[in-house]
Order: sequence, then C-alpha cells, then structure tokens
Amino acid sequence: MTQRALDSSGEQTPGPSRPAMIDAGAELDPVHPMEPPPPPHRPDGLSTAEVAERVARGEVNDVPVRSSRSITEIVRANVLTRFNLIIGVLWVIMLFVAPIQDSLFGFVIVANTGIGIIQEWRAKRTLDSLAVIGEAKPTVRRDGVAAEISTSEIVLGDLVELGPGDKVVVDGTVAEADSLEIDESLLTGEADPVLKRAGDPVMSGSFVVAGGGAFTATKVGREAYAAQLAEEASRFTLVHSELRSGISTILKYVTWMMVPTAIGLIISQLVVKDNNFKDSVARTVGGIVPMIPEGLVLLTSVAFAIGVVRLGRKQCLVQELPAIEGLARVDVVCLDKTGTLTEGGMDVTEVRPLNGSDEGYVQEVLRTFGASDPRPNASLQAIIDAYPVDGEAAWTVTDAMPFSSARKYSGAAFTEADGTASAWLLGAPDVLLSEGDETLAEIEQLNEQGLRVLLLARVQGDDLDAPGAAAGAAPTALVVLEQRLRPDAGDTLAYFADQNVATKVISGDNAVSVGAVAGKLGLAGAENTLDARRLPTDPDEMATAMEQNAVFGRVTPQQKRDMVAALQSRGHTVAMTGDGVNDVLALKDADIGVSMGSGSEATRAVAQIVLLNNSFATLPSVVAEGRRVIGNITRVATLFLTKTVYSVLLAILVVCTQVEYPFLPRHLTLLATLTIGVPAFFLALAPNKERAQPHFVRRVMRYAIPSGVIAAAATFTTYLVARHHYTGEGALDAETSAATLTLFLVAMWVLAIIARPYTWWRIGLVAAMGLGFLIVLVVPWLQDFFALKLVGTTMPWTAVGIAVAAAALLEFVWRWVGRRFGV
Repeated sequence: MTQRALDSSGEQTPGPSRPAMIDAGAELDPVHPMEPPPPPHRPDGLSTAEVAERVARGEVNDVPVRSSRSITEIVRANVLTRFNLIIGVLWVIMLFVAPIQDSLFGFVIVANTGIGIIQEWRAKRTLDSLAVIGEAKPTVRRDGVAAEISTSEIVLGDLVELGPGDKVVVDGTVAEADSLEIDESLLTGEADPVLKRAGDPVMSGSFVVAGGGAFTATKVGREAYAAQLAEEASRFTLVHSELRSGISTILKYVTWMMVPTAIGLIISQLVVKDNNFKDSVARTVGGIVPMIPEGLVLLTSVAFAIGVVRLGRKQCLVQELPAIEGLARVDVVCLDKTGTLTEGGMDVTEVRPLNGSDEGYVQEVLRTFGASDPRPNASLQAIIDAYPVDGEAAWTVTDAMPFSSARKYSGAAFTEADGTASAWLLGAPDVLLSEGDETLAEIEQLNEQGLRVLLLARVQGDDLDAPGAAAGAAPTALVVLEQRLRPDAGDTLAYFADQNVATKVISGDNAVSVGAVAGKLGLAGAENTLDARRLPTDPDEMATAMEQNAVFGRVTPQQKRDMVAALQSRGHTVAMTGDGVNDVLALKDADIGVSMGSGSEATRAVAQIVLLNNSFATLPSVVAEGRRVIGNITRVATLFLTKTVYSVLLAILVVCTQVEYPFLPRHLTLLATLTIGVPAFFLALAPNKERAQPHFVRRVMRYAIPSGVIAAAATFTTYLVARHHYTGEGALDAETSAATLTLFLVAMWVLAIIARPYTWWRIGLVAAMGLGFLIVLVVPWLQDFFALKLVGTTMPWTAVGIAVAAAALLEFVWRWVGRRFGV
C-alpha cells in the first residue's frame, strides 16, 4: 500500500516550519533549532545489540517521571518550617529549665510531623502506582517489530511511531510522514497544526493531531528539550489553591503579630518581674508557643493526602493535590460528548445510498475506506466492524487523508478491481453539503433521534488535495451510527444539576444530534443547542451565548479554548473533561482539566485529574472529596486561629498590666490537645458536602477574631479576679487553675459550635474531650503532673460563670456574623 505523504527515503525534505537559511548571528528558535543533518532512516529501527550498547553508554531517556515529591522532599517540607524551628528552640530551652511536662508541646510537634510525613508518603505511593497505570507508552520499532515500551526505556536513535493523539516524548527528526500534523501550541503558543515531512524536527511537548509517521530520537535524557521544559511538557500549569495561599497569608500575619508580642512578653517576664528565673522562662515560653498555629499546615497536608488515597482507590489519578480543592469550587463543567456521555464505541445501524447509488458498491467503498487508516477513530472503527475485509482486498488504496478535527472529514483514493481510479471523502454532512441541500432535512431527522450521521461523497477526479475537492464532492451515501450511552452519565448530570453546577456539552458533532443524546440523559436545557459555526467571536458575546445555551455542536479545537476563556471572563470556575487530542488546548486553559484514562497521551499529560477507569461517574467523588477538604479545613482553621488570637491578646494584656503570665506550657498543651489537636484531626477527615465558598481567609477570620477576643477577655477577667481572691503561698497556682478552667470551657464552646451540625460521633467527640479535662481535675497524680488544682468553691464557680457568659456572647456573635455576611 502506498500512501500520499509517506517519505521514508532518508533525504531531507524541507517542511514549511523549517527555515531554509539561518543567519549566523540569528537567535535560535528553541522549537525549530538549527539541527545537524538528519540520521539515515532505518525502517526496522535499532537492533537489540545496538539498544544494549546505547544503554551501556548511558544514551537512554533516564529523566525521572514523578507524579509527586520525593521522600527527601516530603521530609524536608514537613520538618524544615519556620514554626518548627521556633518551637524546636523553645523546646530545647524548656528541656533544660523546666520539668518534662512543660516540654510536652515538643513531643506533640514531633508526632504531628511524623503523621504528616507518613500520610504524604502514603499519598505518594498511591500517586506513583496510579501514574504507572496511566503512563504513556510510546510504540518503538526495534528489529523490525513495533512494541510499546516505557518512556524511560527509549534510547538514542530509536524509531518511535506516531499516531493521532500521541505525544512526542523525546526530541527527534521525522523519518516517515503520512499526512503528519503536529500541534506545537503548548511550546510556541501558535494554534495552527504544522505539517511535518521527513527531515523535519519534532520536539517533546508537542502532539499529533492528524496523520501518522515515525521519528528518530536524536536527543534523550537531560539533553532533550523535554528536560529543559519539564513543567511545560508534562504539567504545564499549577492549580491555584486558595486554601494553601490563604494559610500562607495567615501565617505571614501571625508571624508579624507574634514577633513583637513575644519580645514584649520576654521583657515583661524576665526583666520587669523579679521572679524565679526558671519559672519566668517557663511562663514566657508558655505564652509564645500557643501563638503558633503549627497543626494547621499539617492538617491541610494530611487532608489533601488522604483525599488522594481515597480517590486512588476509585482509580482516579490526581496529578496535582490542590486539584481536589479546585474541582470542588467549579461552577461550570464543560463536557466532551464522545467518551464522556457516550462510550468510545459506535455501531453502524444503517447505510442509505443516495442519488441511485448501488448499495453493494457503497459497501465495497466503505470496506476499503476502513482499510485505508491504520489508526481509525471510533466512527471508522464502527465501519470496519460492520464491513470487514475478508481475505485479499479486491481494491487497492492509493492515497489516504486521515481525519482532522479542523476539517471534520477524512479521505481516501482507490484503484478499483476493474482498474478505475476513484477518490472519496467521509465526514460531517453539514460540512460537505451545501447549505440548501435537500439531504440535510433527512439528516436532521436522524440527528433529532440522537443518531450520528456521516456522509460518503465522491470527489471529482482522484486528487484529495485539489482546491475545492470537498465543495465539489458528489453525495453517495449516508452512514448512520448509533452511539452507546454511558449508563452512569445520567446520574452524574443529575448530581451536578442538584449541586447548582452548570453543565455545557461541547462537541465536534452535529448540535442537534448532541442535544438529543444529552436529552436522553436528562440534561437540563438540552433543547438549547447552538451550532458553533454561528457562535460570535467577540469574547463578551460568546460568554453570553455560553451562559444561555447548554449544548454546542461543530466546535473546533480553538473554539473550545475560546469558550473556556469566555466563561472564565464572567468569573466562572471552569472544569473541562475530554479524551481526544482536540480537547488538549481547552483542558490546558480550564481551571481544572479532567481526562479519561483511555484518552490520548496529550490529554493525560495536561490534565490535573485522570479518570483511569474511564468513568465520568467518578467526578462526583472528586467533588465530594474536595468539599470535604475545603469545608473541614475551614472549620479547623477557625479553631487554630482562635487559639492564636487569644494567645496574642493574653500576652499583650500581661505586658500592659505587668503581671505574671497565667499559664505554664503544660497547661496550654493540655488545652490545645483537648480543644484543638485531637478534635481537629477527626473533624478534618469527616464527611462534608457543603458547597465550597470563596474568600477562605476572610471567612475564617470573621469567626476566629471575635472568638479569640472573647476567650482572652473572659480568661484574663477570671485571672484578675483570682489574683484578688487568692493570697499567700500557692496563690499563683490557684490563679492559674481558675484561669485554665475558664479558657477550657470557652474553647470547648467554640469547638461545640464548629462541630455542628451534630451527629452521634460529633457529640461523642466533644463529650470525650470534656471528660478528659474532668479526669485531669479529679485524678491526684494528673493534678500534680499538670499543676492544676481548683482551690475552694467560690473562685472555680466564678470561673464557670464567666465562661457561661462568654459562651452566650459567642453564640450571639457567631449568629450575627452568619446573618451579616451570609457565611
């Protein structure tokens, strides 16, 4: 079989993207650099012995492909933080100047850090194992045999085959080209595909949009352009995480507050007060440590990591951790019909000859057409299944033009059994037929039934590339295809509708047909269809059209990208799903790109989420996981920051009033463990289906600041009253115990508010924390260990009364904030 654009002679044929001459002083184009003469083409590829030689010389593509941080990076990120440094220094000081119980906060930090490392390591293992499943495996020809191998096994000089949707994984020179069109937009920003011929360079990060061929690897490993553009070639964009950036902002403000407050506290306790030195140091440290919301970062990482593990069990590869959060914030989901709402396969239900064509002749055309493409798409595969070639083909393929999303049709030329030459096009009827053609009415009726229709048309002459070949083609037959609906797609669409997430179906197929399919699945607004050829080009008008319609047909790859941008211009957070090479640009530009595991290598490379089980129904699980992370981290962040606020305010009040700091580190370690540490861990991992809300920092601080102020005011009031009530030896311990009781009760009330809405386990969690504190108060050796002993009855009941008043004020403030700001 000869093919029109195949050039495997090894002679350099200049392609349109390759300059004929480059000035000596000109700046080299990184995508089309000046190359040495191409290596001679060897159709059989390297031999096994040559591969072994190159591996021994290190000429192998050994750039590691990791889906997550290394173990070293995980340990470093969890251990080497500025707050761990501060706490570590304070811990060492306390080990020298105070009993071990005042150093418990250090052991808590060690435990927290260990938990963080273990959970992220578990997430890494899940990611890496899933990445192996979803890893692109290029086809390499060796010893004349084509086989799939790992990207890391490619050696210098390997002959790598290419087909539609394949990603170019290393740099090379085209050796064979069959209408090979490569999209280099992810490297150059130029949207138009580039026709490649033998001798043209290809760079990693680009991908095939049409045709096929093979290239010889000229640069591998760290010498390849892939290594220099690792981020662009494999990940391209990083998902914005409002949680992580918000927590970073909070920690920055905390640092600014903490430094001057801590300095003032040190001066107050060590210089102004003439106390026992070791006791003064212990109380100073006791004032500084609780200012640090050290567990907040840990719990965020743990929540993300556990989310990855949970989704991994459902065969969902999250290539970037914050993508879980991002999908939970999405309010518009753009779906590609094929492979998302429908399964990849189709069935030929009918062939309708036109204009008196002979049915047997049409079937022979379709049979030979199917044999013309070595990498058929789903439509052509259905034709191959319906009309297979039995034995020796009677007709010979003389030319082939692969399907292109931009053209909307493919072509083939034959020499028939009697020697007659003929050329044919197969594709979208509304593209190949003139607008007023009477056949379109018949096609419209089929489309309204949700059927897909292809037109087989005969080209005048035998030149597929002739100007106006498509316009002058004679309609010969309609090929009617039935698409297989995904059984779970309807439930998934209903889920998004219930969650107020708008769904837009964007397809290259006929708009009426797509609308009928969407209607069968129960998509709200499926009747509002729009042919993308009538879509306005103005971004604002396009955004309006996008918001008013739900189904779009005959969409080009560039239009998909423009549609995503138009929706984003209206403030929408957009997710794009797809599996075809025509979806790559839109996936890259969307806030969250979701690819099917069976999709092309290019789509899997740019997507943040890959559904390895090819099930659109997995998306609700990802959304639910994201909402769990966001909602729960918002809750526990309020706990942590309430502690920071009241700790800073207590320190300021102590400095201003020149009194001893009321707490030792052991007291605040106990309070933080019972009112924040343990409950926050459970609350952060609890189910949560609340819709994600924006402005994380603002929402958290609206509650944390008033809660912290109330807690600090109530605690300091109790402390001042106790200072007047108790006198003599042991007075400071009694004052501390009373203040601790008030602070614990107020903090417990904050926890009780955050734990709402109550379930049996939430009530049990709050009750268990209260029981834990009660045990400390009544067990003698725990009283001694934590230096907590309530003296008398008057002051303890006064402390309880102040805490009750503070709790009532907390309830009022939280409800007022909720009504005032609607959060």
